[in-house]
Amino acid sequence: MRLHDGREKPNQAAHWAVLDIDAGSRDLQQCADAVIRLRAEYLYAASRCGDIRFNFTSGDRADFSRWLAGFSPAVNGNTVQWVPGRARPDNYGTFRAYLDMVFTYAGTLSLAKELKPAAHVRQMRIGDVFIQGGSPGHAVIVVDMAAHPATGRRAFLLVQGYMPAQDLHVLRNPATGGPWYDLDFGPSLRTPEWTFAPEHLRRF
Repeated sequence: MRLHDGREKPNQAAHWAVLDIDAGSRDLQQCADAVIRLRAEYLYAASRCGDIRFNFTSGDRADFSRWLAGFSPAVNGNTVQWVPGRARPDNYGTFRAYLDMVFTYAGTLSLAKELKPAAHVRQMRIGDVFIQGGSPGHAVIVVDMAAHPATGRRAFLLVQGYMPAQDLHVLRNPATGGPWYDLDFGPSLRTPEWTFAPEHLRRF
């Protein structure tokens, strides 16, 4: 697994698999940004571009539709003004440029405020996010779930980005060595590089 600049990540034991998705060439796509990236890619692929919007740390909302219309953020401290400009082409390159802009001004603090608390960890759904906002904070996203056909016991897969920006990767479960996490994980969810509590589960 590699960092955004092509170097190998020092910790090669945290991941089970690497996603075939670019990390970008700058140190932008970190942990909350990885969640934003996968959510945005899902909406873009589903032709739901009007639903692509995320908040900056300042609280200002960044809509992809506004970016397409030619507006760009002028950021001065916690003040954001959207400056009009020429409309951008509606293509994937414009979408990726929008995401890099969001990565620059969003993080775990803004994403934690933007997401809604999940009722209970046992109501987990694919696309939910374990997030602890802060400086530093961390976020991982649930990308798949499975149930044992006989017992009904459920498990889930997690994907993360990390600092510095690096390949998005499926996390290894340090307790088992495999990629699956038991839904009945107890009072804390221990991942290779962060520990979450059940109440850290949120959703879009």
